[in-house]
Amino acid sequence: MTTTAQTSTAQPTTAQTTTALTDTVSYTDDGSSLTFTVGTRDIATYTYRPTDDQYESPRPFFHPLTTLEGDEVTISRPWDHVWHKGLSWALPNVGAHNFWGGATYTRETGYANLDNNGAMNHEGFTSIEVTGIEGAGAGITAAETLLWTAQPAEPGQQGAPLIREQRRFAIQLLPAGNAWTILFETTMENVSGAGIGIGSPTTEGRDNAGYGGLFWRGPRSFTGGEFRSENGTGGDEFMGTRSPWIAFTGQHDVTCRKSSILFVEDQANPGASNQWFARSSMFACLGSAPFFSEVVPLKEGQPLTYRYAVVIADGALGDQQAAALADAAKTALDAWA
Repeated sequence: MTTTAQTSTAQPTTAQTTTALTDTVSYTDDGSSLTFTVGTRDIATYTYRPTDDQYESPRPFFHPLTTLEGDEVTISRPWDHVWHKGLSWALPNVGAHNFWGGATYTRETGYANLDNNGAMNHEGFTSIEVTGIEGAGAGITAAETLLWTAQPAEPGQQGAPLIREQRRFAIQLLPAGNAWTILFETTMENVSGAGIGIGSPTTEGRDNAGYGGLFWRGPRSFTGGEFRSENGTGGDEFMGTRSPWIAFTGQHDVTCRKSSILFVEDQANPGASNQWFARSSMFACLGSAPFFSEVVPLKEGQPLTYRYAVVIADGALGDQQAAALADAAKTALDAWA
């Protein structure tokens, strides 16, 4: 079924494929995931109805993500951390609950399986609409409502509601470099009836383990790749650093080409510039980490909003290229507001 290139509303209850088109960017909806295409190449799939085990904290995620030349820059369910899902909003310490997946780290237990793996449940898309025209700026924005629930007492039951989330994301082409971006916004509202503190293993006492936020896991071949920000270039020493943007470049097997991913944080985010969770030597990963070192309270009636741009680019990035892409992504993020 083909829709007009104006505004469309997704129908997640049906498995029928729907398609919306601009001159350059299109999407299809199969009832469990959205796939975005530039020309004839699929560049992103967003799974909004995952079928993951409860232990993996089921949540929507982007995978695969590819460059415009077709090189894949994500991995999902790696054997070492099966709860890593391409690119996703994932939080390990949400009060007593885990929305990251796997074991939970607390001061009392260290890493332990606590039967506290919650789920971010897709309720529906309020809109999916074209946000640009042909060329740079062309894109599609989706607005989604999710309900975060605690791990149920028994399989098949519904867990207690904890957080209602309003999420928006856009797939948009950029004018700088051979690149495109995901613009991402989340607003989390506490509906649990009690206070919730959002932290990390580091706030629970584990050094340099402040993961939790918009998190990316890269391909195996990206291990040992290079980080770059306003602070310079390097590897694991970028863990916990602060900067408005940070980039990572890795190399692919088979094609032997290089690709880069770049995160930009909206400086209106609470605590910005926040820390980054950055790792290269064990495996390639990068994520925003606004709860790295301090517990952030999510109070009833006081929602928290975080916004980012994630750039996917062909090739390695030098200082000027990275700065230009960061500036283009910031401009796109500001305009998208």
